[in-house]
Amino acid sequence: MERTEQKLKKGMKADHNMVYPDFEQMWSSIEQDELKITEGETIEKRPRRRKKFALVAGLAVALMATPVYAALNYDWSNILSYRAGIQSALAQGLGQTIEQSITKDGFTLTVHTAFIDDNRTFLLYSLKPDATWDGNNIRFDQIGFENFEGDLIKGNYVHQWNEDLGLFQGYFETDWVAEDQLSDINFSIKNIYAIGDEEQSISYNPNDFNTQHFAIQKDGIENVTLQIFEQPEGKVMLHSAVTFTDSNMKDKWVRIKAVNDKNQPIQDVGTPVFGTPGATGEYFSQQIFSSESLRAKGTQFNLIYEHTLSITENTWSIDMNLSKEKLKKGSFKKVVNIPLENAPDGTVIHEMKVTPTQVRLILKHKEKYAHIPYKDYQLNIGGVPLDGGRWDEENDPYKTELRFELTGVDVSSLVDKTMTLVAKHRVDIVDGDLQPIRLTDITEKPQSKTSMVGEYPITWTYYMKDNNLYIESFSSDPTFGGVTQTYYLDHKDRNYGMPIFAGILGDNNNKRMDEYKNFKEKELDIYIYNYTTQQPDEELRIPLIIGE
Repeated sequence: MERTEQKLKKGMKADHNMVYPDFEQMWSSIEQDELKITEGETIEKRPRRRKKFALVAGLAVALMATPVYAALNYDWSNILSYRAGIQSALAQGLGQTIEQSITKDGFTLTVHTAFIDDNRTFLLYSLKPDATWDGNNIRFDQIGFENFEGDLIKGNYVHQWNEDLGLFQGYFETDWVAEDQLSDINFSIKNIYAIGDEEQSISYNPNDFNTQHFAIQKDGIENVTLQIFEQPEGKVMLHSAVTFTDSNMKDKWVRIKAVNDKNQPIQDVGTPVFGTPGATGEYFSQQIFSSESLRAKGTQFNLIYEHTLSITENTWSIDMNLSKEKLKKGSFKKVVNIPLENAPDGTVIHEMKVTPTQVRLILKHKEKYAHIPYKDYQLNIGGVPLDGGRWDEENDPYKTELRFELTGVDVSSLVDKTMTLVAKHRVDIVDGDLQPIRLTDITEKPQSKTSMVGEYPITWTYYMKDNNLYIESFSSDPTFGGVTQTYYLDHKDRNYGMPIFAGILGDNNNKRMDEYKNFKEKELDIYIYNYTTQQPDEELRIPLIIGE
C-alpha cells in the first residue's frame, strides 16, 4: 500500500543456507499489499505538474478562514480508496477535529482530522507549498509521532496532489494506539524533498535478443542492463537490472518507459514488478508488453527515475491531544481461538478486534511466517461482504493479521451476531523432492524436455545467453502454480538460480525462469526448491460468534 518502505524485506525461511532472498515470500508480500513497495500501502499516484491559478489562491484563503468547513469539504476519497472504514467514519462525523497548522519555509502543514481506536491511529493531513514550488512530488526524511519521552513512532503514509486546491492531501497511519483514552502526542515531518522525474534516453534495440548494457553514471545510477524474453500470446518481458553508485537511489522508483513513434507511452499488458533486490545489490524490474507494440519501428526507450530538485531542511511539528472517545462506541475485543483448516498445524484465529473503522482477526501459529494457504479474504456481516487482506507482523513472526475495512455496517449492531470469515483461492506451497531433472547438450539453442513433478507435467526449456544459463518451467495443468526456484548441487552445497521471471503468488501464469550466471557446463542436474499448487474455486467458511 504505501510506496514507502517495500515489503521486500521479509523471508519466510532462514534455514536453507540460501545465497539469495526467499523470493516466494517477496512475491507474496508484493501481492498481499497490492504491489506494495512500502510497508502497508499501494504505489502512490504521481501528481501532475501543478498549475497556478489566481482562483485557487482565493479559494485557499476562503477555506483557511473556515478551517472546520475546509476539512469536511475536502474530497479524501482518492487517497482513502483502500481505507474505506476511515472514509465511512469521516462521513459519519466520527473523526476528532484537529485543524492545527504550522508554516515554515514556504510549506504549511495542517492536521485536519484524527481517528484513534484500539486498532490504529490515523491522521488526515495536508501540505501546501507556496507559489515557488514546482516539483512533481515530495518525500520526507522522517514522518511520524513523537511522544514526550522522545520516542519516534513510525507508520505508513500516502499523499496525492490536489490540482484544484494547490496542495497535497495525505494520511498517516500507524498501529500504535494510546493506552489511555487521552494521549498527548506530537506529529512531525522532517526535511521536505521536492521530487521530479528525470529521463535518460537509452539506445535499446528490442529486436536484439542479446543482453544490452548501458552506462548511466549520473544521479547515483551506475549502469542499466536490459534483456528481452518471449512470452506466450504474443507478449514479451522486458527485464531490467540497475546498479547504483548511491545506495539511496534504491528507494527511488526507477523504471523503463517505452514510447512509440508518436511519442506516446506504450502500455504494459501484464502486471509489472519493480524493485526486486539482487544478490549483489542490483535492482531488478520486469515489465510485460505486446511484442508487436514494443518492436514496432520508431519505438524509443527512456530510463525514468525520481530526482531531487530541492531540499527544505526543517521540522514541521504539531502537538495534539488525541482522544478515543469518538470511536469508543461499538469497539470490543474477543478471544475466539478457532482452528484454521488447511493451515500449518497449530494455526488458530486467536482474537478479533472490532472498531467502527476496521475489523482485525489475529492469527497465531507455531511456525515462523507460516504460509496461510488462501489468496483472497472476505468477512461477511449480515450479508454485507467486506474485502480484506493479509498482513505479516514484522515484530512477531508467529502472528498474522487479516484486516477488513468496516463500511456499510453499523458497528453497534454487531454484538451477539454471527459474522463469517470467507477464505478463497487456495494456494499451497509444496517442497521439491530429491529427484533431479537432467539437462543435456546445453547450448545457445533452446531445448525442451518434460518431467513429472508430483502429478503435474512440467516442460523445461533451457539455453545459454551471454554466458548465462536460463531455465524456464511451465505446466499445462492450471492447478500448478509454478516452480518457486531451482538449484543444483556443488558437492553438498546448493547453488540457487536467480528468479528472472516469477509471477504473483496465486496468479494464472505458472511460467517461471531462473538464471545461472557464468555457467560453463554442457550438462546439469537441477532440483526444485519448492513449487505451488492452486485451487481457485476452493472456499473455506468459518463462522465467528462475536457476542460478548
